[in-house]
Amino acid sequence: MDRRDLLRAAAALPLLRAAWPDKAFAQAYPARNITMIVPFPAGGQADLAARPVAMALERILGKPVIVDNRAGGGGGSVGNAAAARAEPDGYTLLMTLSSLAVLPEADRLFDRPVAYEVSQFMPIARVLADPTLLAVPASAPWKTAQDFIEDAKKRPGQITYGSSGPYGTLHVAMEMFANSAGIKLLHVPFRGAGPALTALLSGTVQAIAAAPGTLKPQVDDGKLRVLGNCGARRIASFPDVPTFQELGYKDVEMYIWAGLFAQSSLPAPIATRLREAMAQVMTSPDVLKIFETSGSLVAYQDAPAFSEFVATDSARLIAAVKKIGKVE
Repeated sequence: MDRRDLLRAAAALPLLRAAWPDKAFAQAYPARNITMIVPFPAGGQADLAARPVAMALERILGKPVIVDNRAGGGGGSVGNAAAARAEPDGYTLLMTLSSLAVLPEADRLFDRPVAYEVSQFMPIARVLADPTLLAVPASAPWKTAQDFIEDAKKRPGQITYGSSGPYGTLHVAMEMFANSAGIKLLHVPFRGAGPALTALLSGTVQAIAAAPGTLKPQVDDGKLRVLGNCGARRIASFPDVPTFQELGYKDVEMYIWAGLFAQSSLPAPIATRLREAMAQVMTSPDVLKIFETSGSLVAYQDAPAFSEFVATDSARLIAAVKKIGKVE
């Protein structure tokens, strides 16, 4: 084969691939290891969701599923962007949080280059969907959310809170609460919820908004106290914690959901294979037990319902970010 023939053959490969029968294409996947990017360090909600799912997917698909904690940027932007740029072949997946849609809008707000667009992703399945909870050290003087608010009003900008990064889910939740309560807090960003939680436990910061599964072990050990729930309803893992809406802060509603995504141009047969596998994962007794024990109940949605959910929730969060404006 001369050089011209070789070039013609190479140019025809994408067309040949597109012409493969769907069934054969699906049967060929996966042929090697799969990477599941988590755009945060270990210890946060995305990592909590990813690890049981990766183990179960590995059993179902028959190939290793490797969790890659690729933290960096504000609120997970580096890992999200890496997944967006990856080859759409099913071998690079993304387990990320509700901040996925917020971060591009934050870039636009500050006139920064946009790292990625939500349109680059295809929702595969929602895994968890928990309200964020306001937590403080058990040794803190605040016994209730109202105690916290009254103290913050006396000392504007002096009470510190940690987050997973600017305009990440934890940051937006706290600013939403502060805005509604008429208080000013001091934001201290970290690379993820895990490091922010470590900072809270060590006394570096005084408060955090985080998912129930992230907080529950520390609350059970007597190290933390939960003061308020950003959801519309109380939750089973913290039944005595009131919602902020119950306390009169009607516009405080924030959830930290975790979901699995692939690239928007992923071939349909591979997307179907992943959806089918996730349907098995999210009904696995072992997976359900892990999440139940952690305090974060499974909130599974298949791709069509998850896509609608992402669109609706993202619109609400983007509106909240625009209301909050430029904060650090």
